[in-house]
Amino acid sequence: MSEQNPYEKLGLTEDSTFEEIQEARSRLLQEHHGEKELLETMEAAYDAILMERLKMRQEGRIKVPERIRFPERREAAAPNFAPPPVNRSGAWLSRLMDTPSLQEVVWPSGLFLLLSGVSLLYPGTNDSMLPMNMALGAGLTLFFVNRKERKFGRAVLLTLLGLLVGIGLGTLLNSLLFEQISSIGVSANQFETVVTFIILWLVSSFLR
Repeated sequence: MSEQNPYEKLGLTEDSTFEEIQEARSRLLQEHHGEKELLETMEAAYDAILMERLKMRQEGRIKVPERIRFPERREAAAPNFAPPPVNRSGAWLSRLMDTPSLQEVVWPSGLFLLLSGVSLLYPGTNDSMLPMNMALGAGLTLFFVNRKERKFGRAVLLTLLGLLVGIGLGTLLNSLLFEQISSIGVSANQFETVVTFIILWLVSSFLR
């Protein structure tokens, strides 16, 4: 049986392109990783083919593509295909926002709706129960936010931020709509509590 030529050792023919030669070498190196003798044989065959192709090129029998003859041109042109710079100004916001499942929205909605109902139905002349409701709301927010990524520190920060925003917004709206709110029999503290619960619900459901 005649000995295989370098092309046959790589599973190629003498008409194979340079790309096919490179692909065959890479594929065989991966397939026979660890087989030292076989790898040495394939490398020797690859070197022999390169030497033969170099000789043919010097004799003018083959034309080497410009991207191989002049690789620096390809490198110089690379910046033209570089992706545009990524705007990271809103990256922190995208990491903070969450796309909740239906269950992740329903549970906070139900619980905060219950707390809001208790706060509104409780007599407006006695607001002693409102602080307890507010504490329960903060605890629920902390639980729901922390459950998403198990980052307790960030959950505490978001809960405190939700409380501050809710109380501040409730106070502002109460000062603007004082007469309307009073006319429906809702005290200022009750209204501010409900507004805070809405903010805490948003934090629980849509932040992480």
